[in-house]
Amino acid sequence: MFTIIQAAGWPIWPLLACSVVALALIIERMMSLRPQLVAPEGLLEQALQASHDNLPSQEVITQLHDHSVLGRILASGWHALQTEPLITADDLRSSMEAVGRQAAHELDKHLVALATIASAAPLLGLLGTVIGMIDIFGSQAPGTSNPVQLAQGISMALYNTAFGLMVAIPALMFWRYLRARVDAYVLGFELDAERFVRHLLAMRARLK
Repeated sequence: MFTIIQAAGWPIWPLLACSVVALALIIERMMSLRPQLVAPEGLLEQALQASHDNLPSQEVITQLHDHSVLGRILASGWHALQTEPLITADDLRSSMEAVGRQAAHELDKHLVALATIASAAPLLGLLGTVIGMIDIFGSQAPGTSNPVQLAQGISMALYNTAFGLMVAIPALMFWRYLRARVDAYVLGFELDAERFVRHLLAMRARLK
């Protein structure tokens, strides 16, 4: 491996840095986007049951808020209704939507950086290729033929191109996978929040 890095020359160092950062971002997002941390199965049903007859206690609201991302969105509905019992349906939806937008922004964290690496890695590989070609042409100048420099230029050109693609392809694949997972979570948030709003309004109507 060290021999390949030496043959690729200095242009490969930015690619190595990109590969390390991309791997760290992928691991962090894979861990952070686990269902049990974002939208645990059955959480909405538990929240509906907990507020079937009345709003739960502040302790229960806090527990739900700290439970997961979806729990934070649902708890915002309880909190809004607790703070303002006569809140309108539109204001209740707006309150939960604001929390939902913030949650979606948090789920998107680092995905832009990963997409940037996927786009930039082939360009960095191309930069190494161009630098390698410059070395090749320099070694073939009239009266200055240098086989060693020619071989180094070819190695630099090919290794950087290959390594750029090796970094970009997995980064792009994981970005698309994580992007699709976040989109699915956000859609689920919207559906669950709407169902929860209708439940809270119906519960309040029964208590009047």
